[in-house]
Amino acid sequence: MSGYDALAPVYDDWSAHMVEDVAFYVSLAAEAKGPVVELAVGNGRVAVPVAQQTGRRVIGIDSSLEMLEAARARADAAGVELDLRHGDMRELSLDEQTDLVICPFRSLLHLPTWADRRQVFERVASTLVPGGRFAWNSFVFDPRVAAKHAGGWRDQNGVRHRVEHFPADARIEITVADRGTVDLHWVARSEWDGLVDVAGLEVEALYGWFDRRPFDDASRELVYVARRPGSS
Repeated sequence: MSGYDALAPVYDDWSAHMVEDVAFYVSLAAEAKGPVVELAVGNGRVAVPVAQQTGRRVIGIDSSLEMLEAARARADAAGVELDLRHGDMRELSLDEQTDLVICPFRSLLHLPTWADRRQVFERVASTLVPGGRFAWNSFVFDPRVAAKHAGGWRDQNGVRHRVEHFPADARIEITVADRGTVDLHWVARSEWDGLVDVAGLEVEALYGWFDRRPFDDASRELVYVARRPGSS
């Protein structure tokens, strides 16, 4: 995930197409009682609106120091304060429990193995109070989309990049011109459900997009809300 150090200067352009998730995560934060924990907080694209619009304390964790610096700058410009921490989500450890952990923009897909993902889910579960929620989203792998986007250089909001697929690893390699490479590892719905189960959580909702439409065969995004059983 350290590849995001090099991406930090162009990340706003790179992520400009993803805007509809912000209101979704803000709405979950508005229902929370305690601090909001964001894994892979990046440059604060979601965390800053959450803090602005809900007044909640946001603890943002990221493995990229450059992205954390960008998040500090964004928060300062917006007049809000974020509790930003350098760390690996697989080593999540907080002194306090919370009722909401979020991981937007497919960031869990940077974890390469089932063991890595299981560790994160178990750490999140231990961080949540009874009734607390864990929300994240990931793309639905579609071989037609993969074939369309694979190979060759493309431009996304001025960011020149190339996408290669490696089915044997369930891996996508994204190379950004002059910025290096990051990997995503696609995860099927059944795997997400298994991670929820093994961590002792339960699925509260699975949506097909951030407007909370039902997930179905036409959905291209998995938007999950899981919860720790019990009530706070």
